[in-house]
Amino acid sequence: ALEELGQKISMPPAPAPLTAAEIAAIESNQGLQRALRFFNLRLRAEGAREWNWELRKFNERELLAAAEFARRHDILDRMVYTSERTRTLLDYTQRFPSPHNDILHPTAQELGLDKAWVYGLIRQESRFVQDARSHVGASGLMQVMPATGDYVARKIGLADYVRSKLNDIRTNIVLGANYMNMVLNSAAGSQPLASAAYNAGPGRMRRWRATLAQPMEGAIFTESIPYTETRIYVKNVMANATNYAALFDNKPQSLKARLGTVLPTERASGELP
Repeated sequence: ALEELGQKISMPPAPAPLTAAEIAAIESNQGLQRALRFFNLRLRAEGAREWNWELRKFNERELLAAAEFARRHDILDRMVYTSERTRTLLDYTQRFPSPHNDILHPTAQELGLDKAWVYGLIRQESRFVQDARSHVGASGLMQVMPATGDYVARKIGLADYVRSKLNDIRTNIVLGANYMNMVLNSAAGSQPLASAAYNAGPGRMRRWRATLAQPMEGAIFTESIPYTETRIYVKNVMANATNYAALFDNKPQSLKARLGTVLPTERASGELP
């Protein structure tokens, strides 16, 4: 809608830097300290409840300071959650973090993948919780399913791979990024289609694409995805990727261009299962 009004997606002005006194006040907050102890004990649900309860008392500067406190203790999901609660003071380095760049950047570069898209997908999948595990068994930053990990490891010749490595950060990023590349190739380079395939499976993506009688604007296709979870997922991944690109490139971005046009043609061979 913003682009239809002639504007592109850009980063808002950064808020004034936090002072040492603001950081110190948050570091001494007993509620956040209790939450931190829970996180250190790997009691994530308990820590998140304690953390979220404490946020109710904070103004926007205090929220930014709490998000920075979370960053310093590598609790990036709480950093994102906390920073997103501000309405006038917007710190996009907190809202769109890019950890593990030493692994992700060369991996994406080698595959020719858009780094902003990879980070956008990770942000949606796990909020950067390294040991995240879904109810269906997906693991790690990129929420790779065990069977998918096996398949990708075989395809790329990862000889020493075993499933116990799925939560290893480097292994998870390598497997997840390679799978993104595979689904992107099967989707003729369309990021919305590939994002849908990553979430719902390549088979469903092919069926949805096969219903098209003619090329369709990416935004319209995304809104027509019949699975609510996947529809929301694709919208979030693509919005994340656009914001990451604005942050990385330091210039306005077009979500409309990133969504592109979805073509009805299908790959005749080399399809993913």
